[in-house]
Amino acid sequence: MATKHYKYYPEEENIPQVLAYGFRPFLLVLPWYIALNIVLWSLVFSGVIQFTFINNILNWHIYELLFGVGLGGVLAFTLTALPEMYPGVVPIVNKKLLYIFVAWVLGRISFWFIDFLGVEIVAIINIALTFWLISWIFKPVILDKLQRGSSIGFVIIALAILQILFFASELNFVTFDSLKILIASISLFMILILLVLRRINMEIINELLYAEKIDDVFRAKPYRYNLAIFCISLFTFVEFFYPTNSLLTWIGLACAASILGILNDYNLDFESIIFKPFTIYLGTIFVFMALGYGLLGTSTLLSLPYSSDFRHFLTTGAFSLTVFMAMIIMAYVHTGRQIESNSWIATGFILLFAATTVRVGVIFFQEYYTTLIFLSALLYVASFILYFFKTKDFLMQRRFDGIKG
Repeated sequence: MATKHYKYYPEEENIPQVLAYGFRPFLLVLPWYIALNIVLWSLVFSGVIQFTFINNILNWHIYELLFGVGLGGVLAFTLTALPEMYPGVVPIVNKKLLYIFVAWVLGRISFWFIDFLGVEIVAIINIALTFWLISWIFKPVILDKLQRGSSIGFVIIALAILQILFFASELNFVTFDSLKILIASISLFMILILLVLRRINMEIINELLYAEKIDDVFRAKPYRYNLAIFCISLFTFVEFFYPTNSLLTWIGLACAASILGILNDYNLDFESIIFKPFTIYLGTIFVFMALGYGLLGTSTLLSLPYSSDFRHFLTTGAFSLTVFMAMIIMAYVHTGRQIESNSWIATGFILLFAATTVRVGVIFFQEYYTTLIFLSALLYVASFILYFFKTKDFLMQRRFDGIKG
């Protein structure tokens, strides 16, 4: 159980429980912000409503998914994980946490009104928060002598660079297309997901093995993750600079094979846990990611119509399921509760699985395009709203074990 932070917890009085630890305000708001974005996007994209105050709707949709929802998730994760992983890092709570949360909210509001406020102001608001995050993690993470999480720190820095390039492209300071930068950012988030999942798998799977009295140890093999990260990086480079090159097919298939290879970690020395609930939940993230890259690569060779929709295996699938599972783990483990599978978690997983399948299914059933878009959005939103109502009491009350935070 993650409890190392309490030795360094700030000696402040009258801290509202919602501001008692980094994940709490973000996990209370993110489900509703995710729901709002997906509902509005499905209505706008299908032509039911129009956003006259946003010029580039597609960029808004992708940016807010990645650097809106994604950055919110990264902030929740780092504000929670650093005090646990690096003794001496003081948890950010109370007013300091509120300021960070408000800065994230301002970033979301500003991007919605980017055509009114101007790209420069929106860029400053959003990039400033990313720079603060880098400055906070730099000493404990990047300069860590043991390099325990430095790879995550470097990926966050790389994401900051792409964020800067996106706004520079919008301002015509660089010649790169802003949409291509956002698509490249999806792959960088996939790499971040792999790095985070390696640690989540180690912590959660071993904790569940201990709870079930299974005398075995789960080890996330670094070389499997590193191979997958290398293949994704190569795919991203080729797709960015040579998007029609047939080499993408073979790199995409290499990505799929290397990502699926990670599933071998679930075959332990004495037990196979491949069909355990949390193994299925976390393992499906790898499956979605592999399908995304494999089918994107194959579609390049075959010139399949609507092939870009295969990318929803990465976004609606791998990205969203990672956010969902990370939020569950934080809501349980970091409120002093024993992580466990139950009916509502299984239901949320099934809803996201179905939402992803339906969204990609649009490729094959164009005659039902609008219906499938709405159905996918409904399933997607239902999973995160379900999460909110099942965990809101966890997030607003004191830790179950009585420890601060």
